[in-house]
Amino acid sequence: MIQAGVDEAGRGPLAGPVVVGAVILDARRPIEGLADSKRLTARRRELLDVEIRQHALAWHVEVVDAETIDRVNILQATMLGMQRAVERLDPSPELVLVDGNRAPRVACACRAIVKGDQLEPAISAASILAKVHRDRLMQALHQSFPDYGFDRHKGYPTRAHLEALARNGPCPQHRRSFAPVREALSSS
Repeated sequence: MIQAGVDEAGRGPLAGPVVVGAVILDARRPIEGLADSKRLTARRRELLDVEIRQHALAWHVEVVDAETIDRVNILQATMLGMQRAVERLDPSPELVLVDGNRAPRVACACRAIVKGDQLEPAISAASILAKVHRDRLMQALHQSFPDYGFDRHKGYPTRAHLEALARNGPCPQHRRSFAPVREALSSS
């Protein structure tokens, strides 16, 4: 049975996209060290990202921008990203395993698994692809908007980010539907 793992990175940040990874591992080419991306160092994630892209049977990374997140909400944007990522896999999976407690609508069987990124290697691989890709996007965003410190906090609501948001107001990549960004807009 062709089985895909799906996970996202970036649901909680105040800025930037949500990124979804979908991976079909190749049983003939196992990848050692797969784990939840949050439990790995940045260097280890980078190395595994290369290995996953080289050895997986199929993979796709889907980016859903801040504007879409604001238009449909973060949950629906995540589900949309998951659906698109799965649709772009070739071969098509017969079963999709998703990290979390909600599953997107896809053309095959789909199962949500709480803590799936710790339990299922394909979900771990998807989590790594999503996290590495999103971190790179946030590094690039830092080049365009250096006053916010995206290179450090990746858009998450850290103290430094909230202070920068209060000082500078939101940039075009901030999610206006998120309360701290709305508050910064109303006070600027």
